[in-house]
Amino acid sequence: MNEHPNSSPSSAPTERITVRTGELAGSSDDTVTHVSGDPRPALLEDGSPRPYVTIVLPCFNEGAHVLKEIDRITAAMNSSEFTYELLCIDDASTDNTLEVLEQAARDFANLRIMPFRRNGGSGTARRIGTQQAHGEIVVWTDADMTYENERIPELVRILRDDASYDQVVGARTTEEGTHKWARVPAKWLIRNIAQWLTKTRIPDLNSGLRAFRREVSLPYLRLLPAGFSCVTTITIAFLSNQHDIKYIDTSYAKRAGVSKFHFVNDAYRYILQVLRMVMYFDPLKVLMPPALWMIVIGFVKGVVDMVRHPFYFPASTVLLIVSGMMIASLALLSDLVVRSRDGV
Repeated sequence: MNEHPNSSPSSAPTERITVRTGELAGSSDDTVTHVSGDPRPALLEDGSPRPYVTIVLPCFNEGAHVLKEIDRITAAMNSSEFTYELLCIDDASTDNTLEVLEQAARDFANLRIMPFRRNGGSGTARRIGTQQAHGEIVVWTDADMTYENERIPELVRILRDDASYDQVVGARTTEEGTHKWARVPAKWLIRNIAQWLTKTRIPDLNSGLRAFRREVSLPYLRLLPAGFSCVTTITIAFLSNQHDIKYIDTSYAKRAGVSKFHFVNDAYRYILQVLRMVMYFDPLKVLMPPALWMIVIGFVKGVVDMVRHPFYFPASTVLLIVSGMMIASLALLSDLVVRSRDGV
């Protein structure tokens, strides 16, 4: 689907992406029961054991430092008790990222490369990477040296030892991104909107370091947007369906290379995605409050209008009441659609 045209099968273990027509994201034809309810065979097609963990690492123009990140991740995983694969997705980089990954694949036995022909964004890379993951546990992180990737085994260990959690997120305790003066209040506002809508405390809504159970995530993959807000989406999707998330404090370093985050556009997409996700799972929370306020204000204004001008209702009063009733009707209809929907 997105295979890079210049990649050579003999130079690195790159992999062709196959998505069947009409298939929902993450669905599978495998029917053999595996460990912990994973409905896939214990062996891969080449006869090798299926790894327990898949680390999805999107890479876009990270050639200058991606090798350091790969070395840091593999060192941490090799010293742990987990079998793993590191799935590096080259998102049509315009620098030497793919060449660096192909060279690294010769030196790191657990490295798997998935090159894209077209740039699809980090959300697309993470979605397809999760679909194609061989592991029971999937880890998302970035290749820009910002996250404490040496703590990935710690996140995985929590999921292994405590079945009550379906996702573990590294909650950042500092902000080292670009436009810090604007990012901090913007993230605070978006996070509090999400907390109010989901009725759940969320220490870090859009952390890029997280581990989750692949089987639980499959129904939600089709909801992921192409951009950075994919991490926000999977957080709200899990919380909206009563999947518990554990947060652990992590530090956040200054990124290596050039940031791909555009403050105005991406902040707008974050807010829009939060509202979209809550509308998808619980539209009454978004639509019913403004509808009720409009109806109440309209009736109060109508009483005042009657006192001041008996038997006279201004058009603005009628408009408020009618608009509120229309939005309330839309909210109830949307909720009916959600309740009658199969699956998620």
